[in-house]
Amino acid sequence: MAVRLPPLNALRAFEVAARHLSFKRAAEELSVTPTAVSHQIRGLEKDLGVPLFRRLTRALELTPEGAAMLPKLREAMGAIAESVEAVRAMRPLSRLSVVAPPSFASRWLVPRLQRFAEVHPQVELHLASATKAIDGRDAAGLGIEPLTARAEGGQLWIRFGTGTYPGYRCELLLEPEYTAVCSPALLRAKIPLRQPSDLRRHCLIHDDTVPDTRERPTWAEWLQAAGASAVRADAGLHFSDSGLAIAAALDGLGVALVSKPLVAAEVAAGRLVVPFGISLRRRFAYYIVTPQAVAPRAHVAAFRDWLLDEARRDAIRLADAQPALAD
Repeated sequence: MAVRLPPLNALRAFEVAARHLSFKRAAEELSVTPTAVSHQIRGLEKDLGVPLFRRLTRALELTPEGAAMLPKLREAMGAIAESVEAVRAMRPLSRLSVVAPPSFASRWLVPRLQRFAEVHPQVELHLASATKAIDGRDAAGLGIEPLTARAEGGQLWIRFGTGTYPGYRCELLLEPEYTAVCSPALLRAKIPLRQPSDLRRHCLIHDDTVPDTRERPTWAEWLQAAGASAVRADAGLHFSDSGLAIAAALDGLGVALVSKPLVAAEVAAGRLVVPFGISLRRRFAYYIVTPQAVAPRAHVAAFRDWLLDEARRDAIRLADAQPALAD
């Protein structure tokens, strides 16, 4: 035979009032009036057929019946709260798929993702790095599959290119400048590296990530801007990935011409130095690209806003480090 239970609101009102021994404080916790608490408890007493409180002039006391009921009721209320929180924790996370160029993903994005996760724990982030996130590296064009109405989650690309992607929402994230960097050990070596012309005696490290030289500066252009066009610009080590070029510079293999945002952390930490205050820009930049269908979704917008905020912070840090990352 099923036991008829009193209303849950009345039981909760009793538990809170018994804990505080005050209808007023119970009302504050429950966001109701003291009169409402008193009314719920009187209804509970009538339902049970026993008094639960002694109502004194300026205080409340539990009756023996109230004191007997409180421990188990408190335990039950705690169990209800735990079960509710457990169900809330099981609610689906907002899945967000992000694709970025390999070097950008590993050197710029991943080191700061913890900050996003702390602020947005409800977003289940899936990050992939792919060279097809670079214009000219995917034969099919943009390389982004539009989402259908039935697709789950969101999709966001960090694209290195021109920013012209019809049918997609596109926002400028970073417009990189390129400068020469090297290990501080090279500056302490016997072979001098005090002026750009000294590069003729050092290995030049080339980043060939973007095949089209119109879209990122070459050593030949940098050397010409530096007044050292006599240095042989095509010699040295060539890498098809920015991360490899930066790793070679960190290992002291030579001087690399790289994007400032990708090495700002290493320069700030003293692992790389900028020996010359000369930098160049090109047409390619980093863009946040999202299909129009998913761009307004809350978790997509949250990640996009966070990326833009991180880029603004980077701009401030780079400005503050201007003798180290000189223009």
